[in-house]
Amino acid sequence: MTARKPAIGFIFLTLLLDVMGIGLIIPVAPKLVEQLMGVAEQDAAPYVGALSATYAAMLFLFAPVLGALSDRFGRRPVILVSLFGSGLDYFAAAMAPTIWILFITRAINGISGASMTAAAAYIADITPPEKRAAGFGMIGAAFGLGFIIGPLCGGVLGKYDIHYPFYAAGTLTLLNWFYGYMVLPESNPPERRVPLSIGRMNPVGVFVYLSRYPFVMILGGALFLMNVAQFALHATWVLYTSYRYKWGTLDTGLSLALVGLMAALVQGGLARKLIPALGEKKSLLLGLVIGVAAYAGYGAATQGWMIYAIIVIASLGGIAQPAAQSLITKAVRADEQGQTQGALTGLQSLANILGPIMGAFAFQTFAHDTARVHVPGASFFASAIVASVGLAVAAWAMSRRDAPTALGVKDAA
Repeated sequence: MTARKPAIGFIFLTLLLDVMGIGLIIPVAPKLVEQLMGVAEQDAAPYVGALSATYAAMLFLFAPVLGALSDRFGRRPVILVSLFGSGLDYFAAAMAPTIWILFITRAINGISGASMTAAAAYIADITPPEKRAAGFGMIGAAFGLGFIIGPLCGGVLGKYDIHYPFYAAGTLTLLNWFYGYMVLPESNPPERRVPLSIGRMNPVGVFVYLSRYPFVMILGGALFLMNVAQFALHATWVLYTSYRYKWGTLDTGLSLALVGLMAALVQGGLARKLIPALGEKKSLLLGLVIGVAAYAGYGAATQGWMIYAIIVIASLGGIAQPAAQSLITKAVRADEQGQTQGALTGLQSLANILGPIMGAFAFQTFAHDTARVHVPGASFFASAIVASVGLAVAAWAMSRRDAPTALGVKDAA
């Protein structure tokens, strides 16, 4: 198995199938909460946010562990174990009789859901520094395609039974695991592996590790704020569009499919041309500016059709993430890629704890019929504010041209 030449196509297809499984359940997960709790959208919001936060908390605790394990034992076994656990968990979620059982399944899924950590390290393993932005763009393209097919299928299946997408996601993820088992080669050779240590697996210790690289720490902070804004949007998208525009599962699935289509076009194609042309730093800042404007646009949109127009424009902001990840990978040693991605996943997980709670609180407080100040798009406006702070942090990092140069970042454009 390890004799085969590592290829980015293997990891791309593995991520594509994995994301399709996630995308299948997005249109119906809030509806399942409403059914189990017997409440309306506004009152379901805190539970939807708490479910996302539970998943993220487990991911935060275990992502550094899986990152360190991939540095020691290889990327392949970590990816396969994560996928297998996630596949089984989807079936358990489909059969959850109470909201508390659903919380348990989300916690287990968070533990096994850190395959992105090893996948990002895999990309860093097999691509030269000058091509990593394109490599991480392929991850975005996999997410994009997965979110075209997944939400569409989830929306269609959810019209018949809100449990069907969970069964479909479990089946798809297990097929993904089998595919990976058969074709995914190892990318981390034995001579580049490092011993395990408590410090490398400690979710708090990884941030101490990041502090060794000031530029990475600052840019990681900007990514953290970007993700807080994004996860707040994720947690309230279905609730908001259902409440404000009376969208059903199919309407939601169609909107998410457009998000996926545009992400695939931008990150799978345009980013590979635009990022080298602009430079990674300018691409990062431009993407963040577009993101801030998009969040404000979502919150201000008065009619459903406007959401589709904003999605198209917002997709151009997708160049920010691969540009930032590429800059970061160039600033650390080759034998620390797994630990670095584990630390970044840990930051992302913290954002996934705070973002849904922030978004759910803003939605419930200002979208409720009894609110003194009625602002249905409040959660998106909150995201715009947080993303603006992230933009300021990233701009500050980019202005310290001596810091990335000293740390080995080659693109100073």
